[in-house]
Amino acid sequence: MPPELASDVKLEIGHVLFIDIVGYSKLLIHEQSEQLQKLREIVRATEPFRAAQAEGKLLRLPTGDGGALVFRTTPEAPVACALEVSKALRDHPDLRVRMGIHSGPVQEVTDLNEQANIAGAGINVAQRVMDCGDAGHILLSKRVADDLEQYGRWRPLLHELGTCEVKHGATLAIVNLYSDEIGNPETPKKFKGDGSREEKPTVRPPDLHKSIAVLPFENLSEDKANAYFADGIQEEILTRLSKIGDLKVISRTSTQRFKNSPDNISQIAKQLGVANILEGTVQKAVDQVRVNVQLIDAENDSHLWAERYDRKLTDIFAVESDIASKIAEALQARLTGAERRAIASQPTKNTEAHQLYLKGRYHWRNFFAPGYEKVRDYFQQAVELDPNYAAAYAGLSLYHSFGAANGILPPPEHWPPAESAVTKALSLDNTLAEVYNPLAAVEIYYKRDWPAAERAFRRGMELDPNFADIPHHYGICLALFGRNEEAVAQIERATQLDPFFPGLNLHRGRLFFFLRDYDRAIKEFAKTLELHPGYPTAHEWFGDACEKKGMAHEAITQWCSALTLNGEPEHARILEQTYMASGFDAAVRALAQKQLQRLNEKAARGDYVPAAHYLMAYVRLSEKEEAFSWLAKAVEERNWFAFQIRINPILDGLRSDPRFETLIQKVPAETR
Repeated sequence: MPPELASDVKLEIGHVLFIDIVGYSKLLIHEQSEQLQKLREIVRATEPFRAAQAEGKLLRLPTGDGGALVFRTTPEAPVACALEVSKALRDHPDLRVRMGIHSGPVQEVTDLNEQANIAGAGINVAQRVMDCGDAGHILLSKRVADDLEQYGRWRPLLHELGTCEVKHGATLAIVNLYSDEIGNPETPKKFKGDGSREEKPTVRPPDLHKSIAVLPFENLSEDKANAYFADGIQEEILTRLSKIGDLKVISRTSTQRFKNSPDNISQIAKQLGVANILEGTVQKAVDQVRVNVQLIDAENDSHLWAERYDRKLTDIFAVESDIASKIAEALQARLTGAERRAIASQPTKNTEAHQLYLKGRYHWRNFFAPGYEKVRDYFQQAVELDPNYAAAYAGLSLYHSFGAANGILPPPEHWPPAESAVTKALSLDNTLAEVYNPLAAVEIYYKRDWPAAERAFRRGMELDPNFADIPHHYGICLALFGRNEEAVAQIERATQLDPFFPGLNLHRGRLFFFLRDYDRAIKEFAKTLELHPGYPTAHEWFGDACEKKGMAHEAITQWCSALTLNGEPEHARILEQTYMASGFDAAVRALAQKQLQRLNEKAARGDYVPAAHYLMAYVRLSEKEEAFSWLAKAVEERNWFAFQIRINPILDGLRSDPRFETLIQKVPAETR
């Protein structure tokens, strides 16, 4: 392809088609020349190429074995071009070509040889998408597939493959484009795995047969206070199953919505995206436990396996291990030696410590509610009874690190015990996947060591490929460092494992807000509120996205809903009246005044208030000097708000001031 490039190209979103010839380096020199010339002719003959070139909307980047086309028209252009190329290649079976497509930022640059070139994430990611395929494949990034899915023409051609590991240990969500006439329907080799990749969780072809959701177990105990125990048995069976890389296991936070649900099994399985369901009941009396379980093929409602266990409380870990093993056997899951050891583990021999641990996990879901300190107390009591209980130390670290990172608890008081607990847990059992999420939090927010945090994320995912909390947290952090495509891929991965978790649904929308993709953010917040209509923060952040999109009335509506759900209907009415009488800017200031009042009241009670909350309020009030005063405090605080400052669009009004860049330098940025 000719090396000429359009001039004066600034950073913009380009729709990139990357093409290369498979096995090019193995060809003789004259064969290389002939095949490259034939590929040029085929590409130039396509209608999308000619149309974009005629309009001056095409950039071309030659490579030794193919090239990249950057369409500056629509996301459909590179896909339509790929279709025509694929059809033409049927007449040239000796020309083995693969293609990758992605939309992202591109920029014309001058390289070290003073030659015109094209750079940017759009080019890099498109090449990595292509690298995941074999001859004949037309692979798309998830971003492109999401755009195409809105059109009936493309929807039947889109076939999700899952995630593929690319350079630097990153992963990309990939979609295969094919029909009977174009593309390659075979699963790419990188998704099939080989001996060296067999136990890696990041590249696993979707296999619906090997997927399962463990529904909440019914508590049949006479003492209804034993609900924590029934929930604990469900969660621990699920945790053991989740360590099996050959299975897809849905997280507990998504299965909880089906507790006492009237829906039938097939409907539940369809909503969760699995083929199999495990149901169970638990009955506990003093030191005796009865557990009934049944594994159901959801498609035909048939029982694959069922068992009843009558055991002493001291044998409960053996029961959980046996259930996990029988399920793996029934679903024909491949188990590595490490996975067999993991599902057979006995975390403690102290039954009283174990019950305290289960109570801590049970109350964890109510972290934001009054009395959340019970979580800390139960975990603390568990480790006092058994100083070698690694999982209880992990829970204790999670309590402190989650509270400090999210502005719930004062960081100076809670990071040291978080670090101490996670260090102890790792010294006792460094194969415990749930330790690595609080470890990552300690490394990034407290120590501000991003490479160490990323290593923790990667290790946690290796140990438990179905633990959705880790890719959820990892995806958020990747966005903080500008690794946007990887961030989206990790959030997508977490969503597949935990589709109904409110916090994950909320952060999906916030992620796209940070990426300034306000249309997608609005779409995600709307989906979140369909699932969780009474979620105040979702309404608030929905309003933020509408504000940036210029949808003033919708922003006011969402903010009013948030105020009403937070028990402040009178302030919602004031906000709406201010908007109607004086306009949007006045309403925003009224909202910020109310937020500032609440923050001052909270601080006056002696409660911790993150500096970033004051910063946001003063930005909305357009009080620049106060905003910079609080910005100086916010960048010093050891929480995720400090890192968020780099990318939060709400702060865009401060970025042109030289003081902003000076202050933000105190927050580490990734160097790669």
